[in-house]
Amino acid sequence: MTMPTYWSRTLIPTARNVPNEAVVPSHQLMLRAGLIRQLGAGTYEYLPLGYRCLRKAIDIVREEMDAAGAVEVFMPTLHPVELWEQTGRRAAYGDNLFVVKDRHGREMALGPTHEEVFTDMVKAFYESYRQLPITLYQIQTKFRDEYRPRFGVLRSREFQMKDAYSFDISREGLDKSYQLMYDAYIRIFQRCGIPIRIVEAESGPIGGSASHEFMVPSPTGEDVILESDKGNYAANVEKAEIGTRGENIEGPPTGALEKVHTPNCPGIVDVGKLMKTKTKNMLKTLVFKVLGEKPPEQRVMAGLPVKADWLLAVVRGDHDVNEGKLRRRCDLLIELADEKEARAAGFAIGYVGPHAAAGRTDTAVFADHDVMQNGFWVTGANEADHHVKHFNWMRDYLTPRANDPQNLADGGASILNTGDLRNAAEGDPSPLNDGGVLRATKGIEIGHVFKLGTKYSDALDLKVVDENNQRQPVIMGCYGIGVNRILASAVERMDGNHKGHDENGIIWPAAIAPYQVCITPIKYDGRQKEVADQLAQEIGAMQSPVGPKSFFHPDVIIDDRDERPGVKFKDADLIGFPVRITIGDKALAEGNVEVKARTAAKADLVPIAQAGAKVIELLKGM
Repeated sequence: MTMPTYWSRTLIPTARNVPNEAVVPSHQLMLRAGLIRQLGAGTYEYLPLGYRCLRKAIDIVREEMDAAGAVEVFMPTLHPVELWEQTGRRAAYGDNLFVVKDRHGREMALGPTHEEVFTDMVKAFYESYRQLPITLYQIQTKFRDEYRPRFGVLRSREFQMKDAYSFDISREGLDKSYQLMYDAYIRIFQRCGIPIRIVEAESGPIGGSASHEFMVPSPTGEDVILESDKGNYAANVEKAEIGTRGENIEGPPTGALEKVHTPNCPGIVDVGKLMKTKTKNMLKTLVFKVLGEKPPEQRVMAGLPVKADWLLAVVRGDHDVNEGKLRRRCDLLIELADEKEARAAGFAIGYVGPHAAAGRTDTAVFADHDVMQNGFWVTGANEADHHVKHFNWMRDYLTPRANDPQNLADGGASILNTGDLRNAAEGDPSPLNDGGVLRATKGIEIGHVFKLGTKYSDALDLKVVDENNQRQPVIMGCYGIGVNRILASAVERMDGNHKGHDENGIIWPAAIAPYQVCITPIKYDGRQKEVADQLAQEIGAMQSPVGPKSFFHPDVIIDDRDERPGVKFKDADLIGFPVRITIGDKALAEGNVEVKARTAAKADLVPIAQAGAKVIELLKGM
């Protein structure tokens, strides 16, 4: 049984006006509904209603993690920065990693995630394969020094995260642990009342191999999801593959190579306007630096010439290079070249064409399938303020480079590498090659699962003795949920009948609403007060099902304020209480109250004795 809360005795600072700094609906409405208050850039106070929502989401996460066999711990926020240096992630995170010094001058990192710390802890206590598998998790405050925090709690500098880590002795064990977490995530988001899309994803700075994101469809989402119209493939834009595309660079050039003066036009769009050319007929060439993680004699991957220090990635002007695909294709550690350094190496940044590699033994070219076509092409002239038109792959790149004996001096390495190197887009063929077409939607990432493998156990020397008494690296998985994002995505969701807000305010799923029921007496006095208190006690003692196996006693708030009815109704809709009971003298005279679901067009007149049952009936569908 839950006791009712009285509006006048808590802190609910609602506002009518949209805050200037708020752009997306969740930020606007969470501020207006008095759930949060901004303290500083990217940091928020959770006020009573917001904290109730947050705690409810945390409770659901904790229950399902425990049910899946994970064991909860609580780790420090401050990490010895040496752990991050051992794994190379201090450099990988760059300025996003908060680094502070204590009074002794020791550097500590404020953890945005805890792979290193969990690995180090397991290393301290686990020595034998017989102790595995185990999955450990925590729900902890994390920090990320966002350059431009925005969108409220969707992209903040301080946030709540559930992060879990599995430790296994075999790949088969990892597969089982991964599936347990994958299934637990589905249950968590179902219980929270949030529609999700599960998509293939890149691992990013976390590392590892297999990876899936749990996305909430929303037009304001920052992530792009590509889904086949056949419903059998989905991935985020960083991971999405593209179906088979042919190559054909045979045939005569469209004209003599002609250099055109294009002053102050390093961008594709500006050049296209000046030359009256569509961007799809232009070649975009980006310069990447091959990092020195492998010695030059080992840099023979995917046809990459030996000792190559630079890599040119070529895509169509209306496409974007996908760095993840490029890294997998060349199998080397690369980064987008520093502009000053690339210029010093002879590349006219902003005006680079594929033929910049001709005559150079230190540069490889990787081209997307779509540019490997014979036709009219405009590209950089490899000279500042100039482009060329009628570029032809055979005449202007392949033939000159193939005839240069220096390019074949190191074992005949390939002089041109092609592949799927760009971001997928709306209308592309599905990678399943079954006639499906990719459609783009937007979404908000609220969960991510990774198969890490031995990335962290190798770096931190986490090994256990196997059945043959040999020390083997432990195989890891990583599983994260942004708890704050559960709340924001519940407000942002727009997927068919699942809507998180309307013109009046928030529409909460019942499981994570601050209160499931708002009792609104027109005037909290006399008979109205008596009935309000009575219904609050009755409803708080009932059980309402939410999700496949969860029951709760509905939370009730009584709006006992001495305010006009219109103000009370607007506040209730703004905050998004799933059910509102209105008590007025006219209905009471006939033994009734009004019961209204948040999204219903009008209220139902219900006998007082049946009001509780009506509330439970409505909550079942929320």
